[in-house]
Amino acid sequence: MHRYRRSALTLVAAGLVVFAAGCGSGGSKTVTVSGPGGQSGTSNDKVLAGAGSTLVYPLISQWEPDYATKAGVTITYGAIGSGGGIDAITGRQVDFGASDAPLSSDQATACKGCIQIPWALGATVVSYNVKGVSNNLHLTGPVVADMFLGNITSWNDPKIKALNPGVNLPSTKVTPIYRSDGSGDSFVFSSYLSAVSPDFKSKIGASTQPPFATGTGAAKNSGVAAAIQSTDGAIGYVAISYIAADSLNEALLQNAAGKYPTPNVDSIKAAADAVTTANADGSITLVNPPASAAGAYPMSTYTYAIVPKSSPKAAALKAFLTYAITDGQAFGPDLGFPPLPSAVVASDKTEIASIS
Repeated sequence: MHRYRRSALTLVAAGLVVFAAGCGSGGSKTVTVSGPGGQSGTSNDKVLAGAGSTLVYPLISQWEPDYATKAGVTITYGAIGSGGGIDAITGRQVDFGASDAPLSSDQATACKGCIQIPWALGATVVSYNVKGVSNNLHLTGPVVADMFLGNITSWNDPKIKALNPGVNLPSTKVTPIYRSDGSGDSFVFSSYLSAVSPDFKSKIGASTQPPFATGTGAAKNSGVAAAIQSTDGAIGYVAISYIAADSLNEALLQNAAGKYPTPNVDSIKAAADAVTTANADGSITLVNPPASAAGAYPMSTYTYAIVPKSSPKAAALKAFLTYAITDGQAFGPDLGFPPLPSAVVASDKTEIASIS
């Protein structure tokens, strides 16, 4: 079990950022930003407000006090899910969004001049709760896909037993738990399953809100973690830092090399090292890395800062983003985030310099 700092999941101080009402991708929402002293809005360049990914939140929660000390700038962040973060920056209700899913072409058009900057490496992890079954159960992507498609309905299914010889698996009903809000973790999870299961790709596909065929939805990583903990037979997915923080079991997924790497800094880095080519929009796809990367965790991901290329807070944004991809990376390994590859940092700096 990883020993990432539990304190990283502590909520930011009350009153700095309030987000409410339906923050799923494309849904209506209200975002209220309050800076020090209670002033509304984001005109003060000593305050930068952001919203989005819950996966990257543990890292941002460490950046907030450190950056306030070093730069005298207050960062306020609402961990409302990647879909909500994209909505919030598209509506210019915050200064920056954060998403584990890159912008779709429609989202990029709607965001009107936004750029996406890979600023952290992380992973989405499959977790389960089956009474009498210990940690590190072996699973494959196609088997997990069948569980979320409703094709595998009990934990003693022959396909699961074949992957776990010697493990006493009960006949407990399989209960999939998924994110009910627009989520980058859902995007990573469904992208991976779509890459390894043609059936899943055709019936569900990859998105921030996949139309899962069966199971129970829960909001945010914290909600999914709580649902897994309270449901015997549950299987779900959460950001890596929530595994240790919530004492969850983690499944070991078979990668393209046939190995079952533990999701950690080393296996995420191995995935990043194996995939060095960016897409045309600046995103980098890490799920299901090639078999040549024997130690790579198959649901690794970049997570992105999404910012307007033109902003009245350009100088403040550029300084904070530069901090995030350089000095701020030092907080990552204790939380399950390996440092960014040097080539990505160099590319990021070029993108950041274009903000005006």
